Amino acid sequence: MTVHLHWFLPTGGDGRTLVDRHAYADGGITRGAGGTAGVRAPDIDYLAQIAKAAERLGFEAVLTPTGTWCEDAWLTTVALAQHTERLKFLVAFRPGVLSPVLAAQMAATYQRITRGRLLLNVVTGGDAAEQRRFGDHLDHDRRYARTAEFLSVVRGVWSGRPYDFRGAYYDVAGGLTALPPDPLPEVFFGGSSAAAGPVAAEHADVYLTWGEPPWQVKEKIDWIRRLAAERGRTVRFGVRLHTLSRDTAREAWATAERLLDDLDAGTVAAAQEALARTESVGQRRMLALHGGGALDRDRLEIAPNLWAGVGLVRGGAGTALVGSHADVADRIEEYHDLGVEHFVLSGYPHLEEAYWFGEGVTPLLTGRGLLASGTR
Repeated sequence: MTVHLHWFLPTGGDGRTLVDRHAYADGGITRGAGGTAGVRAPDIDYLAQIAKAAERLGFEAVLTPTGTWCEDAWLTTVALAQHTERLKFLVAFRPGVLSPVLAAQMAATYQRITRGRLLLNVVTGGDAAEQRRFGDHLDHDRRYARTAEFLSVVRGVWSGRPYDFRGAYYDVAGGLTALPPDPLPEVFFGGSSAAAGPVAAEHADVYLTWGEPPWQVKEKIDWIRRLAAERGRTVRFGVRLHTLSRDTAREAWATAERLLDDLDAGTVAAAQEALARTESVGQRRMLALHGGGALDRDRLEIAPNLWAGVGLVRGGAGTALVGSHADVADRIEEYHDLGVEHFVLSGYPHLEEAYWFGEGVTPLLTGRGLLASGTR
């Protein structure tokens, strides 16, 4: 089992700080050249720089987020496909906001336009307010039940034959994708709740978890493997992490400290208050890692080289691998030994950090035989 490396495409904006960087403070209508210091708007030219860098550095794909504060993942990535040759796009989307038959058709079209460079990241959604903003009023567990039906329809429609389905959330008669995608996109899926596990076991190709300490990741892997085996399936595993890799550990930790210098107790408290309203079990697990949000720098290294500082002010992935290139490679190897195959990585700013990782860590992983030949 080799390692698959992926990077992140910051379609909500980028920058040199952990404080909210997205360029939509004015609602996204205007983006003046003189905007907030250190913030980079997610225009197509900047995103193309990141995509080209990721391709050059040997990353297999880039993950795009989904939601109010970022550009639409489908439209943005299909545009960026015209700026790249091999890079794949791990497109995040929410089942509750579009028809499964339409999603299957979009994926098929995407595969033909990009010559097979689509991967799918299914985001069920853990923020009720965000879901309602898109017209979705189901509660947490029913959203996962709907996702299960959604993926059943998508896979059924991809058969190339008329497909009928009647469930609690979808009623499809003769659903059809006349030209199925080739190859079929792999489905990445995450969720830490009891409602999420069976959906992952039944439908996911890759179960994706945020970067918890290795022992907690192992518990999740064992859980999903057991559920998948009960259904006669196997599932592969991935982890979503930030990275902060430098020539020496001292340089890396100094950069982490600089990121914290931008924060104050009020900023952290406001972010934690907002994040605490989440319905996402995975997000609550992230919040628990840094001890409740206090800006206590001594408590943020929660496992060797695993730093929870990002989660003080950012939702989603809240941990980073911090250290020398060898330290970061060691931690990736540790997760890999547990069964993690896909590593979806990011850093602030994404352009510069892609080079730090790609030029510093990737050669070490190659030397250890963890990357497939020809990755770079």
